[in-house]
Amino acid sequence: MYKSNINLNFYKTFYDVAKYGSISKAAEASFTSQPAISKAIKKLESDLNTTLFYRKSNGVDLTEKGKELLYYVEKSYNTLITAERVMVETDNLERGKLSIGMPSNLGIFFLFDKVVAFHEKYPNIEISVITGGTAYLLDLFRSHKVDFIVDTAPIIGEESDELTIKKLRDVNYKFAVKKDVTSFNYKDIKSIKDLVNKPLVLPIPGTANRNALDEVLAKHNIKVNNVINIHTSEMILSFVNHGLGIGYIMEDIISSRVKDGEIEVIEVKEKLPTVDLEIAYDYNLLTTAPKKFITDYLEVNIEE
Repeated sequence: MYKSNINLNFYKTFYDVAKYGSISKAAEASFTSQPAISKAIKKLESDLNTTLFYRKSNGVDLTEKGKELLYYVEKSYNTLITAERVMVETDNLERGKLSIGMPSNLGIFFLFDKVVAFHEKYPNIEISVITGGTAYLLDLFRSHKVDFIVDTAPIIGEESDELTIKKLRDVNYKFAVKKDVTSFNYKDIKSIKDLVNKPLVLPIPGTANRNALDEVLAKHNIKVNNVINIHTSEMILSFVNHGLGIGYIMEDIISSRVKDGEIEVIEVKEKLPTVDLEIAYDYNLLTTAPKKFITDYLEVNIEE
């Protein structure tokens, strides 16, 4: 027989232990004693007639039933957070929060002006922009620390992620070099085949933009052998600025430096890959401020 008097504290305790993977860490984070945490978990397991955790010497792991329960508890927890924000925020955005997750390199050219404009119109909204890789941003999204994610495709979550993903725009990549650098002759480069023995500064292998470039190189049977692999576009640009090689970088990031004559784009006859810039969100978890930002400043119809 199902109980109607659900003890929400038990489920909060379960959520904390699952999140931290440790009874001691959950106790420390919630300012509760370890025996009280253990007792609550045992009582919940008894009520549900199942085992939720495997106990280990250094912590706990979720059982399959525990993973199933976490899915629903996490959804409920996120819904409560959203409900709390809905109660606090006002329709005219006199108060509220906006939290965006995206890689730092995209923020430079894509997000900065939009955040500034939003802040000028709604100065009482607390804005957070958190940067990192896609996996990290998805973790933040699941823990409800960001309202939505903007990243290059593909943004792929787990089966449990109720994500709506929409394309925002194309992102073009170019080969770029410090203008008039004398350590290597770049002015004769007309094809990607001419890059074989040139010093290159490329995104690290495994990233979406590097994979797309590697496919083009493989298609033309090109194997480059003088490569520095860099994780962020900012560092690639820094290496290029120091004349250390030819960088493969977002066109938007270097556009101002090209106009100022600091950086020169190397045009090759082959078509370079284009990457989609996407937004990922769960409409049911969006409150007033993020809805306003997405619809008015990113120009995305989120209700489709």
